[in-house]
Amino acid sequence: MEELVALVVDKTGITEKQAEVAVEVVLDFVKDKLPASVAGQIDGLLEGKSDLSSAAGALGGLFGK
Repeated sequence: MEELVALVVDKTGITEKQAEVAVEVVLDFVKDKLPASVAGQIDGLLEGKSDLSSAAGALGGLFGK
């Protein structure tokens, strides 16, 4: 998540604390819209416990792939 926060700070010029809040709000919103299994993959990805391929695989299941 630190990488995403840094990207928001870089692109917007807001403070790191403001970027952390913004990222949390957006992630919570997105995770509320997705099935729990996919939301868990996002958490794992942000915590460095899983990679993008496993999250992409979970998303592919949503679209019948």
